[in-house]
Amino acid sequence: MVTSTLVIQGMTNQDDSNKVSRALQQIWGINKVEVYLDRKEAIFSYDEKAATFDDFQQAVLELGFAVKTKDGFRSRSLHVWQLEHREGEASDAPNL
Repeated sequence: MVTSTLVIQGMTNQDDSNKVSRALQQIWGINKVEVYLDRKEAIFSYDEKAATFDDFQQAVLELGFAVKTKDGFRSRSLHVWQLEHREGEASDAPNL
């Protein structure tokens, strides 16, 4: 079991917090989720054999929130980035 934290930009009310919580709880391997609106954080435990940190990050991005990464904030999901960039084009995907 792994415990991780996501810093989420854009959560402004309890409804946003609930959306994030529900999205994270739907990921296979999740054990526990706590979302703190005041700290703009989601802390969760999961089975690393069933899911990856990127799965949880992607779920939050698909809700329309930005997620803090080592390089800053990532504001678009990988899916959106892929739609915007044709396969084969030379482009870098970090920090979407």
